[in-house]
Amino acid sequence: MAFMKSLFTRRTAFSAAFAAAALTLAACGGSPSAPASGSDTSLSDIKSKGEIVIATEGTYRPFSFHEEGSGKLTGFDVEIAEAVAAKLGVKASFQETQFDGIFAGLDAKRFDTIANQISINDERKAKYDFSTPYTVSTGVVVTKSDNSAINSFADLKGKTTAQSLTSNFYKLAVEAGANVQSVEGWAQAATLVRQGRVDATVNDKLTYLDYAKTTPDSGLKVAAETEEKTESAFVFRKGSTELTAAVDKALADLRADGTLAKISQKYFGADVTK
Repeated sequence: MAFMKSLFTRRTAFSAAFAAAALTLAACGGSPSAPASGSDTSLSDIKSKGEIVIATEGTYRPFSFHEEGSGKLTGFDVEIAEAVAAKLGVKASFQETQFDGIFAGLDAKRFDTIANQISINDERKAKYDFSTPYTVSTGVVVTKSDNSAINSFADLKGKTTAQSLTSNFYKLAVEAGANVQSVEGWAQAATLVRQGRVDATVNDKLTYLDYAKTTPDSGLKVAAETEEKTESAFVFRKGSTELTAAVDKALADLRADGTLAKISQKYFGADVTK
């Protein structure tokens, strides 16, 4: 992870220049004006530099990834961010960052926002500002297309599901009374369901939709989904009120003109933006 370079020399030079300017103004009978303490310049800063710097992983298909592994950065989140930047009248510049350091980078002002399927929760809202959601998803039970025995989470009781033991979906399956077979991830779970070696798997709906889009003959279906929804949005440093409002306006315009739905259909074959 790249670290910020020291700005001590530049800051010292700036301080000296500012002090000299202040003395000159005072000698002329004037007084220097300074922005109010704590004023929000988040939007004006971006407009001034002509770009919004966006953190994303770059290895998180289909949200942000490189075509054929080393090609252009693309993905659902990338295209949404580019469309928002265009509405703001600035360039979208992406900074690829490992997830473990993505919030620390935002705190350190290495970038202006994060677009990386960051879900909104109370703990994060206490520290950061969020835009309106641009992705909405649920938890789903996935079974073989011809399975008529499972139509709800309650129907998982006594059945066998394939789950990663470190995921939140493992907890959902256990709470429903399922017997869980451990797997490394979605690909292995989907294979076991298709082979009839387990009855179902519980996962995120976006994961299933991406799989169904790229594997249309999978023979799987969504048998049930949670009422509770997960919402993902752009993340900003606390107090970025003007920038957050501008991004909200951009998202509203992109939703109204069909851009969000079009990007969503491209990656998921469904509109997951509302």
